[in-house]
Amino acid sequence: MGEKKKHDKGDLQQEVEDLRRKLEHHNYRYYVLDDPEISDREYDRLFRRLQELEQQHPELDSPDSPTKRVGAEPQDKFEKIEHRLPMLSLGNAFDADELQDFHRRVCKGLDRKEAPDAVEYVGELKIDGVAVALTYEKGHLAHGATRGNGHVGEDVTANLRTINTIPLRLREEETEPPPVVEVRGEVYLPLSAFEKINEKRAEEELNLFANPRNMAAGSLRQLDPKVTATRPLAFFPYSVGYSEGIEFETQWEVLQDIRNWGFNVNPHVQLHESIDDVVEYYESWLEKRNTLDYEIDGVVVKVNRLDLQDQLGKVSREPRWAIAGKFPGQEATTKLLKIAINVGRTGTLNPYAILEPVEVGGVTIRQATLHNEEDIRRKDIRQGDTVIIKRAGDVIPQVVKPVEEERTGEEEEFSYPGKCPACGTPVVREGPMAYCTNRQCPAQRLESLKHFVSRGAMDIRGLGGRTIEKFVEEKLVKSPADLYRLPEKEKDILALEGFKEKSVENLFESLEQSKRRPFSRVLFALGIRHVGETVAEQLAQSFGDLDALMQASQEDIEEVEGIGPEIAKSVYSYFQVEENRALLDDLRKAGLTLEAEKIETASTLEGKKFVLTGTLPTLSRKEATDLIKKHGGKVTSSVSSKTDYLLAGTDPGSKYAKAKDLKVPILSEGDFRGMLGDQP
Repeated sequence: MGEKKKHDKGDLQQEVEDLRRKLEHHNYRYYVLDDPEISDREYDRLFRRLQELEQQHPELDSPDSPTKRVGAEPQDKFEKIEHRLPMLSLGNAFDADELQDFHRRVCKGLDRKEAPDAVEYVGELKIDGVAVALTYEKGHLAHGATRGNGHVGEDVTANLRTINTIPLRLREEETEPPPVVEVRGEVYLPLSAFEKINEKRAEEELNLFANPRNMAAGSLRQLDPKVTATRPLAFFPYSVGYSEGIEFETQWEVLQDIRNWGFNVNPHVQLHESIDDVVEYYESWLEKRNTLDYEIDGVVVKVNRLDLQDQLGKVSREPRWAIAGKFPGQEATTKLLKIAINVGRTGTLNPYAILEPVEVGGVTIRQATLHNEEDIRRKDIRQGDTVIIKRAGDVIPQVVKPVEEERTGEEEEFSYPGKCPACGTPVVREGPMAYCTNRQCPAQRLESLKHFVSRGAMDIRGLGGRTIEKFVEEKLVKSPADLYRLPEKEKDILALEGFKEKSVENLFESLEQSKRRPFSRVLFALGIRHVGETVAEQLAQSFGDLDALMQASQEDIEEVEGIGPEIAKSVYSYFQVEENRALLDDLRKAGLTLEAEKIETASTLEGKKFVLTGTLPTLSRKEATDLIKKHGGKVTSSVSSKTDYLLAGTDPGSKYAKAKDLKVPILSEGDFRGMLGDQP
């Protein structure tokens, strides 16, 4: 009997090991190679089986199990870890001439006057993230630490284990890992993930994160790893620090071995035969930096041969064999003239900075976001301050911090007004936010109208912000229902400056088209607090029509998957207000769609992943997305080897080139309609 139990335990141990290796393999295929071999459902089945075995047999548990990605128990504090080799900082070059100067210093240090071009370099993108060092012992992740002061960092191992692109156990298929090796790199947050998180927080009226780097740093320093696990952090390695039992000849070889061990090495690293190639690399990424899904602030240039690196050595805390080619900052300094207040559609009082105009990244900036009073207090931003403004990609310009040494003593601290600046109603405070509670507030009504006609909502063309303001000023429109009465006021509209018969005709046609928008879009357009596009779709599908939703209790609404008590309370409260019910009755009479289409998903595009780019001849991006989903397909934001089709219109941009490089089939709108058996 004892032998039988022993045999059973051995079988279980083997099954657990097999499951771990399978999951590690599929994680590598998915997160590093971007080329999964199995379905999400099959992966989940393997993952649940491993979880089940580890829970039933704690003696078989292991700190490097794939199940540990969800986060360990909270910590009291971070211990300190001393780096066996210092994590050096880099000197900077700010243009092509300074990169050439760096090359001349390298040649002088190597006595290469006769053949200066015989120095190879490796070019790497300088990721704007958080530097960490990961130590592996016998192929297993032993501990990971932040850079700290370069000599001592914080032990954030439990948080690093939650990052899918950091292997818990090194792969051995192509290159056997050494007994001890420290892999260094950068933890970052993709821009797409950062924007989605902030969009969700904005819908929930929570404080927004300032930038991806700060969010990545804050996520790594969470005492509860389960919080870190909810943040989609990623990792790019760039070097090996301390190691035992292995020797490298070049930096390029280092990167290849790191890749073979299971890491996602940045795909844009490049080997250069001359400094002229390096300069071309630097200048090309200066132009292309905003095409990436992560922030970079330059490129890093390293002498390729490690023996030459040793020969060059370091000065102070900087290596002589490497330099950061920094890009011109997307930051500028200007004067903050005034902190003004914008009243949002749900009554939020949103502070923003009015600035002396300044050019940042080729764009003139006159205003910047300030998030809320708590953020202003934390940064100690005052009216009259000289401030640093940052703009990255398409992100809204923001005030980074004040330049305190420029203060004269005449600057004024900011606090929310006691009354709404638009209607005079006393302001109510909820946490970091302030609200105007007057539903008749003219600013709220105006912003609600702008939201109602916006592209993600009813998408009424010809009703931009200025037109809405003009119609409100002329008392042609007061509520969303009034928009559908505009055809009755055609003469009044034509009497306004700038309105011609054709533009008015187009506006009326767009109003008619908007009546066919799905129920979920109507729900989103209403501007109910905390109800974004996703929540609106969940409500529409769960309740089916407006009447059912209006009759639902708060508890009924809370039962919808993904909807918590705060959202449920907000939705329920909205439908208890008589004015809102009267508006909905008017919208019903106007002919808007107030019941969800019964989804009978066609299988024409089942499981196919699409990316959209450019302007299509007849379909808006939203219409194309809806068609793809209706026929069983999925839409993703970026092109990868997992993309099945790129649907491209005019001015397709960088996604088109990437699709061609990856040999992803590229469809025109006509090709796409042909797949659906449809015609334009």
